[in-house]
Amino acid sequence: MTDDAYLVLVNGTGSTLGVPPGAVGDLVCMDTPAVRAWLHAFGITANSPQLRLVPPEATSAVPEDAERLPVPLGEEELSRVRHQAVPRDVARLEDELLAYRSITDGRDALLTRALAAGVPAHRVAELTGEDLAVVEAAAR
Repeated sequence: MTDDAYLVLVNGTGSTLGVPPGAVGDLVCMDTPAVRAWLHAFGITANSPQLRLVPPEATSAVPEDAERLPVPLGEEELSRVRHQAVPRDVARLEDELLAYRSITDGRDALLTRALAAGVPAHRVAELTGEDLAVVEAAAR
């Protein structure tokens, strides 16, 4: 496995390899001179149906003879590529996990603020669904 994502030219338009770059939204790498020159060399555009973006963990599926270019992706960009590359039912579950993360982000700070404001630990546990021991640990 490699740490690089790859732009890959595939034979035919029915490939399930990676995702079309346009499906991911704006990617910084698509505006780099290296990518523009590579696309130009093959006479294609960023919207070509033969162009696919493959995340690092899937590069072993790229055919040996396929034209490819390693591209740098930021963490958020790579997350979007991976999200687009999974089946729809998995993508929906990933969306739920992201929503869960956004809800629980800052949980300890919220528990601490509630306790500091005088909300009893048992009431915080009742309202949040957290175990009382977890709430009490936030007070320490």
